[in-house]
Amino acid sequence: MKISNYDFPRKIIDRGLSITPITIETLQVNITKLCNQTCTHCHVDASPWRKEQMSLECVDKCLEILAENDCIKNLDLTGGAPELSPHFDYFVREARSLGKHVMVRHNLTVTLDGNPRTGERKMYIPGFFAENRIEVISSLPYYSSYFTDKQRGKGVFEKSIESLRMLNRKGYGDGELILNLVYNPVGTFLPQDQKGLEADFKTKLEKNYGIRFDNLYTLTNMPINRFEKELRRQDAYEEYIEKLVNAFNPEAVKGIMCRNMISVSHDGKIYDCDFNQMLDMQACNGNGGLTIFNFDLHNIVNRKIKFGIHCFGCTAGAGSSCGGQTVS
Repeated sequence: MKISNYDFPRKIIDRGLSITPITIETLQVNITKLCNQTCTHCHVDASPWRKEQMSLECVDKCLEILAENDCIKNLDLTGGAPELSPHFDYFVREARSLGKHVMVRHNLTVTLDGNPRTGERKMYIPGFFAENRIEVISSLPYYSSYFTDKQRGKGVFEKSIESLRMLNRKGYGDGELILNLVYNPVGTFLPQDQKGLEADFKTKLEKNYGIRFDNLYTLTNMPINRFEKELRRQDAYEEYIEKLVNAFNPEAVKGIMCRNMISVSHDGKIYDCDFNQMLDMQACNGNGGLTIFNFDLHNIVNRKIKFGIHCFGCTAGAGSSCGGQTVS
């Protein structure tokens, strides 16, 4: 079957399913595409050469939205490496002062590497996270150096372990300050069972490195941007898409993340999810695109979600979301 014939909305209709927004519990904000790493699977296409940064005006508008909408309980900061935004600390402190739960997608190595453009050190990050009781969500492709460095670059595993130890020393991973790890398969595979893999990670990291963490989230690699280019280079794109389509699980539809969150880009545009953002599939309701500057909760909740072939990634196998698998 040709790739063009893989129709996600048709699959949903044929199965008698419906995907509509329920509420907005989480405001996920991509505040920069600047990153100290250049990972092979990165759907953001982040790197040390990216210049996109959210302005202070946009940050303040996001804070206004958080303040005015009690249903939005969570602020999920992502990037790039979100800590490299000049407004990161301010955004975190102000959101916490509003009583919001703040999550940060932290790549671990930024603590040691700092800002690749300015050389600014970031060794204060573990203490800052602990002071503001941030939930830390960090990618670690595997509990050994080979697969981690293969996906994220030479020396990343060693730096990640040191950064995890720094977080542990600040109280993370002991049940009160939350430290979650994220696993992406290295290559064209679906994630393993999340519960079993979490047990393996906890055993190996504790035994070999003395590392403690709370939860492991397994995520499916999305066939967009840098990972799509790698798939096409290997002439494996169609095979991977077919794997996702064949693994479609109706039960995973219930927990699809675009039903209770929205994604905001550095320039204030609103998207159904981070993946749609990277494909420039801006959320709409009526005649125009939704932004933080025309934010209206009713319009957001009553929008029609935009779908693409990549959506099969969220519904393959046990499902995939920013909080890991969606089917227990």
